[in-house]
Amino acid sequence: MFPVAIFLVIMSGLLHAIWNLFAKQSLNKAVFLWSIQWVAVFAFLPWALAGIWHRHIPLCGWLFLTVTVALHGIYVILLSRTYNAGDLSQVYPLMRGVSPLLVPLIGAFVLGERLSVLGWIGVAGVVVGIWVLGNWRFGNRTFEPRLAPKAVWLALTVGISVTAYTTFDKVSLHYIPAATLNGASNLGNLIALSWSAAQSGAIKAEWRANWKTIILGGIISPGGYLLFLLALHMAPVAQLAPMREIGTVFGTILGILVLKETQGQRRIAAAGLIAAGVILLGTFG
Repeated sequence: MFPVAIFLVIMSGLLHAIWNLFAKQSLNKAVFLWSIQWVAVFAFLPWALAGIWHRHIPLCGWLFLTVTVALHGIYVILLSRTYNAGDLSQVYPLMRGVSPLLVPLIGAFVLGERLSVLGWIGVAGVVVGIWVLGNWRFGNRTFEPRLAPKAVWLALTVGISVTAYTTFDKVSLHYIPAATLNGASNLGNLIALSWSAAQSGAIKAEWRANWKTIILGGIISPGGYLLFLLALHMAPVAQLAPMREIGTVFGTILGILVLKETQGQRRIAAAGLIAAGVILLGTFG
């Protein structure tokens, strides 16, 4: 079953990169992300309801579900702001690389756990990759991001939120069917973005310009994450979550080839370092 889980995770990473490309291409990021949640809610509603109908969910399950839905909502708000501030090929690897870096570091320095030599090499690869993408330098006794500093910091907060919701999703799966958890997350994202979308006055313009990618994104966004949730039933999250970050390479390549973003070789190299680092962490950490 483990090879099947790996395949599902890689496909999940690819689909995640594709719908993030759509989000970056949109006119209004918050409206686009809000719109694809409508598509996702209706497209996956039958499976979400079926999961509740056929399985008893205890009170603690509902509590975990509430927390993870809130964390998904925070994530999608930060995501919309991040894509307003930076290039896809810059911020995408940062967002996806921070999450698998934090968990082992917290374990090593807070919980007293040990990392293997290859695990520490993986940490170094992620850190160097983030450094290269952010174009950081040492000056005036502080580390300053020279390239899109707001985008760098927003991407880091997105990575933290990914860490949080992935952890709670894994726990929630003990009580909540994957399809129901996925559907609830879509609904939470919709609610979280509703105020920004309503205040923007750009809903009609976004649908006129990007209705095709809204519909497609509304299917592959939850569909890709559903593949990841299914994979979590087959293998530990500590192994699968880092492997999913191969999507950093997909996202970077899409940003450079499709969006014609600059610093292509630099960002591909950085994304490769991050992807290799998180795979080492997940496999040997």
